[in-house]
Order: sequence, then C-alpha cells, then structure tokens
Amino acid sequence: MFNKILIANRGEIALRIMRACRELGIQSVAIHSSADADSLHVKYADESVCVGKSSSAESYLRIPNIIAAAEITGAEAIHPGYGFLAENAEFAEICVENDFTWIGPSADVIRNLGDKATARSMTVEAGVPVVPGTGLVDSVEEAEAAGRQFGFPVIIKATAGGGGKGMRVAWDEAELRKNYVAARTEAGASFGNDAVYIEKYLVNPRHVEIQLMADHHGNVIHFGERDCSVQRRHQKLIEEAPSPAVSEELRQRMGSAAVSLARNVGYRSAGTVEFLLDEDGSFYFMEMNTRIQVEHPVSEMVTGFDLMKWMIRVAAGEQFDFTQDDVVVKGHAIECRINAENPERDFMPCPGRVFYFHAPGGPGIRVDTHVYSDYLVPPHYDSLLAKIIAHGKDREEAVARMRRALSECVFEGLPTSTPFHLEVLNNPVFLQGKATTRFLEEELSHLQEGLRVRAKTEEG
Repeated sequence: MFNKILIANRGEIALRIMRACRELGIQSVAIHSSADADSLHVKYADESVCVGKSSSAESYLRIPNIIAAAEITGAEAIHPGYGFLAENAEFAEICVENDFTWIGPSADVIRNLGDKATARSMTVEAGVPVVPGTGLVDSVEEAEAAGRQFGFPVIIKATAGGGGKGMRVAWDEAELRKNYVAARTEAGASFGNDAVYIEKYLVNPRHVEIQLMADHHGNVIHFGERDCSVQRRHQKLIEEAPSPAVSEELRQRMGSAAVSLARNVGYRSAGTVEFLLDEDGSFYFMEMNTRIQVEHPVSEMVTGFDLMKWMIRVAAGEQFDFTQDDVVVKGHAIECRINAENPERDFMPCPGRVFYFHAPGGPGIRVDTHVYSDYLVPPHYDSLLAKIIAHGKDREEAVARMRRALSECVFEGLPTSTPFHLEVLNNPVFLQGKATTRFLEEELSHLQEGLRVRAKTEEG
C-alpha cells in the first residue's frame, strides 16, 4: 500500500479522496491555487503545495507544477479525482514516466475511450448495443446523407470532450446544415478537435449508467445502475440508485454489457459506462467515463462498498476480496448537487461569501462538501457547493429524507439551487419515477412557477 498520495484536485472530491486515504493509513498531499489557499481540502491534508494562480489553466491544469509538487513532497501516487486532468491521457502518461502510480485506468484506455468515435467502434467489438450512427463525418453532405439514412431527428456529436459541448440536435435537413457548422466550431474551440459524427437521436430516453471497478487480476465487477435523467444542458442535477425504470433482469443485462466492454478494452480502476434507455426497454451505449463520478456516493449508499478506497487499493495492486454475488442493492439513494447559482435567473453562477453554513443530518443523510461558514466561493471554478445524499429503505423514504435534508440545509450569503431541488422532489412526474432526459425541458415552467410561489411565501 502507498504511504503518501497527492490529490490533483480541489473541493469536495479532494476531501473525499483524503478521507479514504486517512482510513487506509495513507498521508495525503493537497495542491491548490492561490484562490484556494483557505479551502477545506488544504486545511485537511497532511501537506499542501500551491501550484499556481487562481485560474485553472495556471494551477490545476498546470502539469509540470503538479509533478513538481509530487516530487518535493515524496508522494508515490497521484489521484486525479474528476474534472480537470482526470481524463487526460497525457497527464496519466507523464505521471507514470515520472515513477508515480496513476490512480486510474491506463493512458491508452483513457485516450481510446475519450475519443467517442474510437469508443463506439470498441463498443461494437465488445458486442454492446450502440445507437445507429456514423464514423467521423467530414462534410455537411455526409451529415445530410446520415440524416436521410437514419431518419430525423439526429444528433451531431463532437468526438472529443464532453459536458454537452459540440453537441447539436437536428430535426430536419435545414437545421442539420446549420447545427453541423455550429457543433464543429464549438468542438474546435473547446477541445482543439472539431471532428464530429452523427447518431440517431432518441427523443425521450432515460440516462442510466453502470458503475464498475476492475482490478489487475482479471476481475471486473459492477455495482448496479444509477439514473441520471434529471439534467440540464447535458449536466446532471439529480442522480438516484436504483433506477425506477430498471428491472432486476434489465439490471443484469446492462451490468453484463458494461463488464463486457471493460474486459474488451483492458480496463482497470473505477469507471462508469453510460447508456441511453429507450421507452421500449432497449439500451444503447453512450460513453464511458474513465474516472470516479461525481455521483458515486449513491452507489456506495445502496451497495455498502467504499468505491474510493477500492480505487486506491486496486492501484496498489490489491485483488478484490469479493465477487459479483456479494454486490447486493439495498434500499434507494438519491443525490442532489447543490450549486452556487440562481435557478430563477437561468441558473446563473453566483460566487461569493457563505456567511453561514449549516449541513443537514439525521438518519440516512450524507453530505459531501468543502464549504464552511465564512468560506469565499471563488469565481474561477465549478459552482458545486455540496452533494447531499439521502438513503432509505425504498424510494419513497429516500425522497422524504431528501426533502427533510434540503429544508435543513442553510447557505447564507448567496443563492443556491436548493429551492429548485425541492421543487423537483415535489413534481408529480419525478415522484412517479417517469423523468426522462427531457424532464427539465418539459417541466421547467411548472418548476419555475413553484420557485416563484416559494419565494413569495418566504418573503411573506
């Protein structure tokens, strides 16, 4: 086992990794920008190193500075968390070349699965179903031909990157011509790679993903599914496990497909295979995330496995001491991502000082956060303040506990997405377990009206 690990990240995920390290008896090294000098992950770590100025480009993305921090502190391994450099194959290679253990899959696997066109072909080789689509298309004429072949609507997707960038839906040929140019332009600006491909667009699917882990001894195990259908502009807002739409038989089929893909690509470490689940029960590969996910706590809550500790143990060469049969889903878990943003103003980010913070508690509640009273939320990074996770014996109890937790949570000094989450948890479509990826698009006016009523009630 390692003696010291450098965490190449910030915020709540850096703290989550440090807590796993502490339980394993491993020292942790925090890196931070000048803006994050007072962040909780810096205070909690055994050691800390400033790696640059406030912007991500000058700190958390500055590879030479991070490697230097690992060298001067004597770290043996580097954990990237999620975001920043977590899926950067070059960073993984550099870590290994400098004799640090990379806590994640190999650089080749990251590179192959990070390119959506390559990942698609590897998925087909593994016998996993994919949405009908093309390889890379080099012209608008090729895109139009694909639209006629698959039938509209279709979606244009950047082969690099993620987060919804370089993605455009086209409902007819005229829209395809316009959006093809827009998608390539955005992809080029965001990822330095403007290559795109075309897929048939599923109009009303659910977003269901399988959490898995693979060790270096040939074992690949999945930990059930998470439903991430409640999302805005391809960014997840609420996640739950198990999915209200997945039967035990479907869970086994989707889990087996994810495991098959992982085996086929030689995967090691934690990873997530994301699927689109159609209304008829068919599921299709969307992408694979070669890192730990923001929403991994819901899988931990329903299975009882500490995924972060196992991610570290796998990197250290340990073999699983459990089998697939030992992974049993118990109860239901829901995660809400609380962001410093104003839902009434199109979710505008609202950095600033948290004058007072009170975290919820009680039975079945977990809070992953780096926020404390008088903490200054910097404007340079993602606006995530906390992840609140509720677990109950069934979905009804999990929802009730989440409502209670959200009502207890206090962030004074800036607006947050908490009221929005409460509206979702009271929405009939969500409560019936019928939310699809179009949930927000279809229910936004009702949710916004609920927010206005809630605001007036609180003012009164």
